[in-house]
Amino acid sequence: MTQTRPRIARLKAAMAAEGIDALICFKPEHTFYLSGFNPIIYSHPVIVILPLEGDPVLMVHALRDDHGRSESWVTDIRLYGAWSTKVTMGPNWQEALASVLDEKGVRQGTIGLEEDAMPLARYRVMQGILPGARLVDSSEIFDRCRLIKDPDEIANARIAATLADHGMDAAVEAVAQGCNEREISTLSMAAMNRYWTEHLPDVEVADFGTLEGGAQNGLWTWTLAGDRMFRNCDNSSLRQPKRGETVAIFIWAVANGIHAENERTVAYGPIPAANRRALDTILKIREDIAPLMRPGTPLAELFNVTKRGLEAAGYAANIPGRIGHTIGIGAHEHTSLDAKSTVVLQPGMMFTLEPNLRVPAENVATQISDTILITDTGHEFLTRSRGGYLEV
Repeated sequence: MTQTRPRIARLKAAMAAEGIDALICFKPEHTFYLSGFNPIIYSHPVIVILPLEGDPVLMVHALRDDHGRSESWVTDIRLYGAWSTKVTMGPNWQEALASVLDEKGVRQGTIGLEEDAMPLARYRVMQGILPGARLVDSSEIFDRCRLIKDPDEIANARIAATLADHGMDAAVEAVAQGCNEREISTLSMAAMNRYWTEHLPDVEVADFGTLEGGAQNGLWTWTLAGDRMFRNCDNSSLRQPKRGETVAIFIWAVANGIHAENERTVAYGPIPAANRRALDTILKIREDIAPLMRPGTPLAELFNVTKRGLEAAGYAANIPGRIGHTIGIGAHEHTSLDAKSTVVLQPGMMFTLEPNLRVPAENVATQISDTILITDTGHEFLTRSRGGYLEV
């Protein structure tokens, strides 16, 4: 019998409330969420069926059999397709899926599908497989359940944060040595990979792939200097930071499928007064937010504190649309820290804290982010590399 995780119970409670008999999952993040298996490349669909009654079923192509059985905590694994001497349920996933749904007695029931991630062509295939079922969108159910992290997810987030911290230390040192954007980034990623190699023998750092490719290594750093900070996300270039500029370092790290984010703005020598004032304003706002990061606080209040702080400092025209996002299986999960959020903080939630400024007219940009865990009594910074005003 499958040793399930608390998230399975949360999902089943949500399914019962919505009258859903089974969830069928194709989205890589969700099949991993329900099984612990990441094949890295999804050239053949990985499918998880979660019936309201009973354990999850993991369905993989026969060529993924050995990999799936070695990593998944789901014990009911079914095969489709043809591969060597593997015995399968049939030549394709469509027939195999129909057989499992018949076996579970849910093929004529209410079936939840991830409509926010499912291509229209596949949705039409599902309509053909399930002509007598009522198909409903399960996307919001997953978003709600993923807000609370299970103990295994929190443990892996701590590892990812440690990796990100090592990467950030190396990146800041590389700025001090006068390296260009690409050198800063590669030295940072090398530091993370070295720590992974030397200290984490049982941790995987693969990220989630697609039908056409995979991400063997999800320890990523990119660096943007000077006016390139306004690009927010771009490949690092050969541009060398100039004295008096700020340099933004962005790091995503992953450990066993769970992400952490660490971002810092580094001053390369003394910077203009406008840039320093912006950084000091953001650092003060982060201090003001910190006491509110505890169970019971509405996420929107964290944004409102930022808004009031920026307005008071004269940045009313530069208020960002959000000041962070939830994080976990996704480096950017769907819930934003913005004025519209109705989410109230609970123990086990994780998010990034990143109130920031972009003032193009003054060539001013800041980028500081940490990964935060809400605890029973308050919060914990999972990323712990040096913060505050950084000048090298």
